[in-house]
Amino acid sequence: MEPSKLHYCSSALVLLISAFFFPLMVASLGINYGQIANNLPNPDAVVPLVKSIGATKVKLYDADPRVLKAFANTGVEFVVGLGNDYLEKVQDPEQAEEWIKSNVQSHLPATKITCIFVGNEVLTFNDTSLTNNLLPAMQSIHTVLVNLGLDKQVSVTTAHSLAVLETSYPPSAGAFRRDLVNCITPILNFHVKTGSPFLINAYPYFAYKGNPKNVPLDFVLFQPNQGIVDPTTNLHYDNMLFAQIDAVYAALTAVGYKKLQVHISETGWPSKGDADEAGATPENAKKYNGNLIKLMSQKKGTPMRPSCDLNIYVFAMFNENEKPGPASERNYGLFKPDGTPAYSLGFITNAASSNTTNSPASSTGGSSPVSSGVFPATSNTTSAGYLSISAGACTERYHLVALFMLLIGLLF
Repeated sequence: MEPSKLHYCSSALVLLISAFFFPLMVASLGINYGQIANNLPNPDAVVPLVKSIGATKVKLYDADPRVLKAFANTGVEFVVGLGNDYLEKVQDPEQAEEWIKSNVQSHLPATKITCIFVGNEVLTFNDTSLTNNLLPAMQSIHTVLVNLGLDKQVSVTTAHSLAVLETSYPPSAGAFRRDLVNCITPILNFHVKTGSPFLINAYPYFAYKGNPKNVPLDFVLFQPNQGIVDPTTNLHYDNMLFAQIDAVYAALTAVGYKKLQVHISETGWPSKGDADEAGATPENAKKYNGNLIKLMSQKKGTPMRPSCDLNIYVFAMFNENEKPGPASERNYGLFKPDGTPAYSLGFITNAASSNTTNSPASSTGGSSPVSSGVFPATSNTTSAGYLSISAGACTERYHLVALFMLLIGLLF
């Protein structure tokens, strides 16, 4: 069979089976689509895979034109990324306008780009230059959107590590690190003025990996468990992620931004890891991601914000074989590069996603063609804050270990 016909048939098969077996649609479910790999399928083949899991939103770490074109006229919403490498450059209005026109405006309205996240986990890199450039870069990009009449449909934000918190237990005592308050508050003010969400990357897996003997596995996997009660609010928590989200809400409230919307820009669980990476198994990954997606389908908020929709982007779409670091880094995907599930989520079947056309990306980690002389559409450098998500976990654990030693006392 000709490759084009094979691709068409495999895509049609996924959509057909999805219609019968995957009725679960989660309006606020997003998926992170990273491309640090040399064996990923052609973006056209990814479209039915995204739909098969009920995701309606995709987050890129760049603005890959191949992906954006593949998803044209699908209705899938996109968050595109502007890497840490470009924070200084886009403060120049002309360069900011060039980036927007090449990577955003050129794809509208066919591709539904709704947000640009400028920089990833910048404030926890402990890089003064990056920190100082973050807000001016966000403001510059927003100004261009205003000038082009796009600011009502495309918002501007940035993604933070959970390590921006100094305190996260109990959730009601959530507070930002004191050394970050002065730089994070103007960013929060920017969110309020422009109507953009606050993005946080939260990984209960890291808490378990760092202290597997004392952190209850059921509590981090959304499994039935006794849970904990916040002694200040008397709110009950039966999973760690919701406790982390509410700690962020509490931190925002403490600095005067109670009404700011929080989105979880990354969360997930690896299906494989090194010998010293506790809990990185297909069974646990299935429970974490499967239970999370089912929970989101119930349209329930967190204990502190029960009426707020959960806007969560699962990490990640594919296992990425060129990511550095421990084995877990390369095994967060819901799918293998050939399009088959890395494990079953309960509503994904091998039949639904097998035979997906695999057209490997370039050997440079999935980089796409350069969209302009100044800004490549993709950025796979370490300063992009994406190559190693576990790196941020180390700085995150300093308050999580103490948190969960207290948590265990409540559980048992």
